[in-house]
Amino acid sequence: MTKSFFLAGAAALPIALALTAPAEAQIQIAVAGPLTGSNATFGVQMKEGGEQAVADINAKGGVLGKKLVLNEGDDACDPKQAVSVANELADKGVVFVDGHFCSSSSIPASKVYLEQGVLQISPGSTNPAYTDNGGWNTFRVCGRDDQQGQVAGKYIAEHYKGQNIAILHDNSAYGKGLADETRKYMNQDGVKEAIYTAYVPGERDYSALVSRLKAANVSVIYIGGYQTEAGLIIRQAKEQGMNVTLISGDALVTSEFWQITGATGEGTMMTFASDPRKRPAAAAVVKEFEAKKIDPEGYVLYTYAAIQIWAEAATKAGTTDPKKVSAELKAGGPWDSVLGPIGFDAKGDVTKPDYVFYVWHDGSYHEM
Repeated sequence: MTKSFFLAGAAALPIALALTAPAEAQIQIAVAGPLTGSNATFGVQMKEGGEQAVADINAKGGVLGKKLVLNEGDDACDPKQAVSVANELADKGVVFVDGHFCSSSSIPASKVYLEQGVLQISPGSTNPAYTDNGGWNTFRVCGRDDQQGQVAGKYIAEHYKGQNIAILHDNSAYGKGLADETRKYMNQDGVKEAIYTAYVPGERDYSALVSRLKAANVSVIYIGGYQTEAGLIIRQAKEQGMNVTLISGDALVTSEFWQITGATGEGTMMTFASDPRKRPAAAAVVKEFEAKKIDPEGYVLYTYAAIQIWAEAATKAGTTDPKKVSAELKAGGPWDSVLGPIGFDAKGDVTKPDYVFYVWHDGSYHEM
């Protein structure tokens, strides 16, 4: 996957696309996510998905006879930077933001967008509070942590009863939220964890934590957090001789996880929606990506779908006015997308989430 580099301080930059129209016939939209920082791999996925969606829509005439201009905002998964990005994008006249990725960014940014009258569809923010406490402007095309946690918690309770289980999290809105939901459903099914604790993200040495897990004879580690730390923890655990299984969430759907773990990541399981790359509705777009030597893994197609659905709703509403498009998104649908048909409930959540389990094997992940 190609990495992108951006000038420091350039939080919101326009992407020059081949198919643009005169300024008076343009619609400003944006993709916002972690283009830099430890989760930049997901920002790259979003950038690739957003650029392709805009190129495809513009090639067909744009939206309401106007071409789309895609801006981008780099929040580095930092809440304060996300607020700054949101304000900059609103000042540019953006009517719709495809983002953010980290829940800790999407939640504070959504308040800015609400005040500024900007519609937001997140491709990857799963914390329930994003829509539970959101306004008319908050949507997502992914599921929620209380849905993902239910799948994980019940699976762990069914398959690992009687074993010592550790639940770890990084104290982020996403990581702690997912860990807590998994823990809740696991406990409801009668299984109690041996260890529940937070770790500090951004560290390189987790040997003290691993020693604690080893002393407790832990055989299953559930991590609510991101791919970098999860990869380091399982690698260091196995290097200390632990015979342990790692289970986590959708933040592990990136080849970067295996780049960190190598063979120590073998057998790692994670929850994510059924593979969007294999859905019939995505076939033509997947071929477009493959022709560019891009693997549309993780959140590439989710980002594409968010723009695709927004464009459909704006066309049906006959306007890009964010409030009217928001009303159309909830009243209309299901909307055709590369993810298949998607409908939204009154909160802006998808009506049919479909979390399943994946397993890492020999450098790639596959549905179980």
